[in-house]
Amino acid sequence: MGTSESDILKRVRKIEIKTRGLSNEIFAGKYHTAFKGRGMSFAEVREYRIGDDVRDIDWNVTARSATPHIKIYEEERELTMMLVVDVSGSGAFGTTVQTKRNMITEVAAVLAFSAAQTGDKVGCIFFSDKVEKFIPPKKGRSHILMIIRSLIEFTPTSNGTALSEAVRYMTNVNKKRCTAFVLSDFIVPKRDMEPFEDALKIATSRHDVVAIRVTDPRDKILPDVGIIEMRDAESGEKIWIDSSSAAVRDYCAEQYNEREQAIDTLLKHNRIDTADLTTEADYVAELIKLFKKR
Repeated sequence: MGTSESDILKRVRKIEIKTRGLSNEIFAGKYHTAFKGRGMSFAEVREYRIGDDVRDIDWNVTARSATPHIKIYEEERELTMMLVVDVSGSGAFGTTVQTKRNMITEVAAVLAFSAAQTGDKVGCIFFSDKVEKFIPPKKGRSHILMIIRSLIEFTPTSNGTALSEAVRYMTNVNKKRCTAFVLSDFIVPKRDMEPFEDALKIATSRHDVVAIRVTDPRDKILPDVGIIEMRDAESGEKIWIDSSSAAVRDYCAEQYNEREQAIDTLLKHNRIDTADLTTEADYVAELIKLFKKR
């Protein structure tokens, strides 16, 4: 049964009241401090000096001149925030008070209202194993409410996940430097790990990329409930397993830990700040922690 128009409007209003209040009371000032100064535009190139950030080296000029040169930036008065939101099948999963998709929607709303408080534009990219929808950056409350509504009612055409496609698209569509929040459970198929890493390297050279990882307790721990049918939310593949077997539960946990460690290594290698959220806990403290460590 589909969600009625009035139900959607009620959910949008409920999310606005909660998340706008949080933005006003807690996050607007912290967002400004943590991210506003990162909105930089290219100004000039000069020779490298001891103490300069090696990440600012302009390799093209350095190669031509045979002398290290770095890019100099100036702060932009206006920053663009891009919300890169995972709408794949695994987001519908949740065994506690809410699904990962619902938490992602709330966190996206908090971030959007925080950006709006400082006069910044907000855009949004919805992705599965492809870019499903692009909402160009704009200012204003009505624009943010439209993004929230889209998050609530959007149905993807595919259940798969390809973070590489989303990050690549974000890089290409934003010509000026932006702050991009990637909101996902980061359950990345093995085939997408290398393309994702390549896309991240390019993205972080041009933009400020932040990872918001939203997980559910059952992503990692399989409950002991006997023989059950498991269905992959993304591929649709079904298998029967004996969850009462300690060996089966250990195997599932090991597989999850391996994927998680691979993603952790990739994000740290690319110097991407990360907030780890879970559907069984409040996200406010973790977002504050993220803002403080920047």
